[in-house]
Amino acid sequence: MSGPIEFFFDFSSPYGYFASFKVDELAERYGRRSVWKPFMLGVVFKETGNRPLSQQPLKGEYCIHDWERLGRYMNVPWTMPDPFPIATLSAARAFYWLDGRDSDQAKRFARAAFDAYFGQGRDISTVDAVVEIAAGLGEDAAEVKQAVTDAAIKQRLKEETAAAMERGVIGSPYFIVDGEGFWGSDRMWMIKKWLQDGGW
Repeated sequence: MSGPIEFFFDFSSPYGYFASFKVDELAERYGRRSVWKPFMLGVVFKETGNRPLSQQPLKGEYCIHDWERLGRYMNVPWTMPDPFPIATLSAARAFYWLDGRDSDQAKRFARAAFDAYFGQGRDISTVDAVVEIAAGLGEDAAEVKQAVTDAAIKQRLKEETAAAMERGVIGSPYFIVDGEGFWGSDRMWMIKKWLQDGGW
């Protein structure tokens, strides 16, 4: 099989952040391509009755420790941001606007937004913050600002989120490979085995 690895994530997801460092390398190793798909995790939570990990008793403390530990293990920047979690509508909209023109630039933006939030601890929930990130990649600030408030881009994000849920996406990160769903960055070893063996 030669289909893509679809990578579903929310920009406010720590495990999505960590997965973003590995998904392209994994795809390339097995002759696949990766398709990045931000979605609104809060909409999924309303459907599943779930809530952010950091707000759950006992589990929240563990996860905060785990994120710090993962950052050290992977040797990547990690800062527990404040506020956390945040609304990531503007970042996701900017991604899809960029993706409509250049998917590689959209990925560069996603990585920069993740780094700003989890690597540097900067609040990326505002339009101005998103515009600043995109402008740092050479995008025209005025165009980005207009794009994230454009009705068509807003609708695109709603449709992408609805489509993700219809396909069974229940958290961030979530991967679909050859029609098979894998939830969590801790399932990337299983994706690797799936790609090696052609499924099972």
